[in-house]
Amino acid sequence: MPTTDLAELADHALAASIAWEAGELLVHLRAHLVAEGADSATLKAEGDRQAHNLIMELLAGSIASGDAVLSEEGKDDQSRLTAKRVWIVDPLDGTREFGEPPRSDWAVHVALVIGGHPVAGAVALPGLEMVLSTSAGALTPPTSSGPPRVIVSRSRPPAAATWLADQLGGDLIELGSAGAKAMAVVRGEADIYAHSGGQYEWDSCAPVAVALAAGLHASRIDGSPLRYNNANPYLPDLLICRADLATSALAALASFVE
Repeated sequence: MPTTDLAELADHALAASIAWEAGELLVHLRAHLVAEGADSATLKAEGDRQAHNLIMELLAGSIASGDAVLSEEGKDDQSRLTAKRVWIVDPLDGTREFGEPPRSDWAVHVALVIGGHPVAGAVALPGLEMVLSTSAGALTPPTSSGPPRVIVSRSRPPAAATWLADQLGGDLIELGSAGAKAMAVVRGEADIYAHSGGQYEWDSCAPVAVALAAGLHASRIDGSPLRYNNANPYLPDLLICRADLATSALAALASFVE
């Protein structure tokens, strides 16, 4: 995706362009720091800091210049609660994976929320040189046969996901960051991403925007809607899955106890 004049981009394209540029920065930053012998902690800290600064700069130089922003790496300004347009961003989703080169299962999240709903968004997978967004022509995952593929963390499988796989006779697939997991469903590499045990709005907002644009189901694990730009940004669980699996997944999760 070539660099362009952000001031001329509408919301969907703006989200995709900013996610791409932040991802490009992170790819080059990691290569540079690794060449200098930096440790994992330095990679994580610098990745978070520099990606956040770039995203804030790019939003300020675009049509979003007057919008509120909630970033994982920024100070939370509660004036966002009365703002009409709020950008919710995770400058580096999957700092752990970013700090373990050459892993590629990390992401950049950029989303616009209006009235509690993500109306535009993008998830960059810089290690795969890819951005998935809500722009026209959003990817629609193919259906698949066989047991449902349920995606989980490599090191911290959430109880909801392992419960769901057991109830549906599914197979577990391990992957890193929240964005990488959600995009695996969008890309047709997995069928269900269920999370429990704690997340924040920036972890799921952009992935949910992209998933919905691709025709997937997205909700809390109890089936209630995902609402964004709350006073407390803690949003502990979610379900993203193929639409044809939503009824069976929600039915199985109805008997799940953390």
